[in-house]
Amino acid sequence: MRIPYRSVPGSADRAGRWRRPLLDVLLWAVVAAPIAGARLTPPYPPHDLVLLLGALALLAVAVASGRRQPLVGLLLVVLGSLVDGNFVFAIPVFSYLTGRRSAGAGPAAVLFAVIAVGGTVLNLVLLGTGAATWFLLASVLLFAGVFPWLVGRYRRQQHELIDAGRRHVDALRREERGAAERIRLRERARIAGEMHDSLGHDLSLIALRAAALEVAADLDDRHRTAAGELRASVAAATERLHEIIGVLREEGVASVRPAGETIADLVEGARDAGMAVRVDAAPGTAELPAMTGHAAHRIVREALTNAARYAPNAPVDVRLVRTGDRVEVTVVNDAAPAGPLPAPSSQGSGLLALAERVRLAGGTLDAGPRADGGFAVRAALPATDLPIEPVDDTVRPGPAERPADAERRLHDARRRVRRSLLAAIGVPAGFALALSLVYYPVATAGTVLNQATFGELRVGAARADLAGLPRRQLTPPSGAEEPGCEFYTDGNFPMAEPTWRLCFVDGRLVSKERLGQ
Repeated sequence: MRIPYRSVPGSADRAGRWRRPLLDVLLWAVVAAPIAGARLTPPYPPHDLVLLLGALALLAVAVASGRRQPLVGLLLVVLGSLVDGNFVFAIPVFSYLTGRRSAGAGPAAVLFAVIAVGGTVLNLVLLGTGAATWFLLASVLLFAGVFPWLVGRYRRQQHELIDAGRRHVDALRREERGAAERIRLRERARIAGEMHDSLGHDLSLIALRAAALEVAADLDDRHRTAAGELRASVAAATERLHEIIGVLREEGVASVRPAGETIADLVEGARDAGMAVRVDAAPGTAELPAMTGHAAHRIVREALTNAARYAPNAPVDVRLVRTGDRVEVTVVNDAAPAGPLPAPSSQGSGLLALAERVRLAGGTLDAGPRADGGFAVRAALPATDLPIEPVDDTVRPGPAERPADAERRLHDARRRVRRSLLAAIGVPAGFALALSLVYYPVATAGTVLNQATFGELRVGAARADLAGLPRRQLTPPSGAEEPGCEFYTDGNFPMAEPTWRLCFVDGRLVSKERLGQ
């Protein structure tokens, strides 16, 4: 029997809590290896063990603080390099982690600037270090500090881009699911609205028939009372239907036109129910575009329903006139003979939905009470198909949530990441060039001996008689130091390395040579 695997609550959190310390220990071991290897290699100077323990402790503090304060960890390893040069192997690692873990670039840029200025003052002013050494240290800061930091920052931005894209896709999926659910709810409301319109119309006609029976002369009092009770019950059911189902109606929800029903059929049904309806349909109004015909049908139906409900037994005039490319639909009912009843409000749900339907068809609607107590509904509709698309109020994702906009934003984000990658490569190269342009004139000032002057120097001549010698000498390269020898450069860019060696004995030139030959 197989037992299905079920994850234990909190197991991922516990794994994360164990994973980070293990990674920190591994990081400490990697960056400590060069320092420990150098200190544990013979010979063993005095106090070497104490220095090793102090370096390892400093690295441990840098690793521990690097999680929350990555700049502190980077600063500690840079300061450690002043005591032990092997700390330089840890600088790229902590610089990269600083770029990955820091949200902003400002603090890191300030730290690098402070290190650069402080190191320059320390080496050139306080310690009297040569320009070549200063250039080497500045290059180490650039390529071991700034460049890894830029790479780490690029990786952070790339990770944020991927994470943002994933979250955005999830949000779009949730929005699509929500839109689908809203569409289903809207369709249910649409069906409820159709029930309200159709059943309300039919119930109004039933109430009208009951009212006609109630006033019929050939009925006795018992049947007349029953007809009155029937009329009252139907009227109450109509209002109940309006209260319950009408609440579900949403503005702009179109109703479904009964299949094959025309305005003439609608008027004929009202006449059968006892309504006094007069129709004046001008030629050319029988064949209308689908949207216009549907809207005209809705106008007449809604007006007849309201007339039957609020002005029973009142005559109703229905008029359709075509003028050019417009069709005018007018439905007017007089006041109720038995006394005025509350007229429908122009802001009622039925008329509001009707106004939206007329607007979708490209027309205008005007409805309201008349001075004589009646009610009039007038609409102007297009008589021809218009080059417009029906507009509904179905909820769709806003412009910021559309897939095309999302793709454009992700494309812009990817472009920013690519620019960050170019910066990670180009900025160190640019800084290196600028550093060379600063270092070169400082290193070569007064030390350049051109090849023509070198060729004119004669062995055996007194130094005082040698014209064109530079006023300043270069530091001899390692392994080339000799008593009485002077070193000059030919101006090679950017390092200005020593090129010529001139050796003097008792103030006379005894040898001259080009280094590297």
